[in-house]
Amino acid sequence: MEKKNILTYEGLQKLENELHDLKVVKRKEVAEKIKEAREQGDLSENAEYDAAKDDQRDIEARIEEIEKILKNAEVVVEDEVDLDKINIGCKVRIYDCEFEEELEYKIVGSTEANSLQGKISNESPVGKALIGAKVGETVKVETQAGVLEYKVLEIQRSN
Repeated sequence: MEKKNILTYEGLQKLENELHDLKVVKRKEVAEKIKEAREQGDLSENAEYDAAKDDQRDIEARIEEIEKILKNAEVVVEDEVDLDKINIGCKVRIYDCEFEEELEYKIVGSTEANSLQGKISNESPVGKALIGAKVGETVKVETQAGVLEYKVLEIQRSN
């Protein structure tokens, strides 16, 4: 049995839009590049043809990857998330006890995780430790750098 890909509605929309763009726009663009390169004659030393074929391979691989993710997708309905404890689809405000700073994260499935956007996976060490925690609780996270402690300050809907 394949692993479920847990997605928020926003993550689902993003993947569906990317898939549509790849199938409708990018496929046509690369097909046109291949056609133009073929018209130049000898394909054995045609860098444009090779590059276009590489692009085509990359696009098809990404389409396959997205379709696989969507086939096994489980969408979290963020409006129905229980705000008594941390779960996928909620936004949390936590206090880093060591660095004495507040952090804010959105807990998402691993497919959507992006630390630069403040989205951490439920499978990451911090995400895993936070899941199920309640406001006021302190969680310990074992990392390569040692044990980190975070106090849960607030749990809210992410939308």
